[in-house]
Amino acid sequence: MIRVAEETAGDWWEVEALYDLCFAPGRTALSSYRLRDGVPPVAELCLTARDAEGILAAAIRYWPIRVGEAEALLLGPVAVHPTRQGEGLGGLLIRNSLARAEALGVARVMLVGDAPYYARFGFSRLTGVEMPPPTNPDRVLGIELRPGAWAGIVGSVTRARPDRAQTA
Repeated sequence: MIRVAEETAGDWWEVEALYDLCFAPGRTALSSYRLRDGVPPVAELCLTARDAEGILAAAIRYWPIRVGEAEALLLGPVAVHPTRQGEGLGGLLIRNSLARAEALGVARVMLVGDAPYYARFGFSRLTGVEMPPPTNPDRVLGIELRPGAWAGIVGSVTRARPDRAQTA
């Protein structure tokens, strides 16, 4: 039995430890992390998955960003504990969080990731959307939660203004 819930302030360091375990030690040097500096995550979409004993099995976070002049959300990171991989927990969190985002009125979400994996959730390559270097453009993916939401959206991906609440 897996329980999905919004990440709480008390979960923060445990989630960070999971990300440290699942990703390379230099993960915070990636360009996507520069977009998160000084910007709070979208709390309603940051989720944890815990087993019946309350052990953290997976986590996902979202961050407000801008693409050109348009608001969007950046999905990531999403991580599954190595002992729980292959159980579909990453997919569970992605589907659950995207449904929550859509219910909140979010129009568009993007991420940097493996296209074959994320295509199963509806993500496809974004053209004309430029992540800070050294991001591989083939890994810049997006999904429309509102039909046509990515139409005409091009430009550099930049940090959201920390003083503005955004729902993309």
